[in-house]
Amino acid sequence: MLTRIDHIGIACHDLEKTVEFYTSTYGFEVFHTEVNEEQGVREAMLKINETSDGGASYLQLLEPIREDSTVAKWLAKNGEGVHHIAFGTADVDADAASVREKGVRVLYDEPRKGSMGSRITFLHPKDCHGVLTELVTSAPAESQDH
Repeated sequence: MLTRIDHIGIACHDLEKTVEFYTSTYGFEVFHTEVNEEQGVREAMLKINETSDGGASYLQLLEPIREDSTVAKWLAKNGEGVHHIAFGTADVDADAASVREKGVRVLYDEPRKGSMGSRITFLHPKDCHGVLTELVTSAPAESQDH
């Protein structure tokens, strides 16, 4: 069962400049940064608030580190802006199977490693009314890297 909006992913050309905008304009703070080689991005997670299920909601700012990454291709086609929405779930495997049974294409056969040790998968945007949708199971709090 989906429990919250985990994050909204925003594709950008310059991570530092985009972080500066969100921190100076809205007062958000950078909670976590990392490079995800598999996805081909540098990212910053800006924490928005805590949620009732013990998780949090974030903005995920994504800058491609190579031209062949999905985010680089998306930026070339669409420019900067909202890339995807991610919903939190206690069990990404079960929820991915559930939506697959309903005819929604799940882009990964098995969930992959996401930000802060999470497990993730994506749903095809053509099956989600044009929205690239991510399902996220957060890592246990004690194992999250900040």
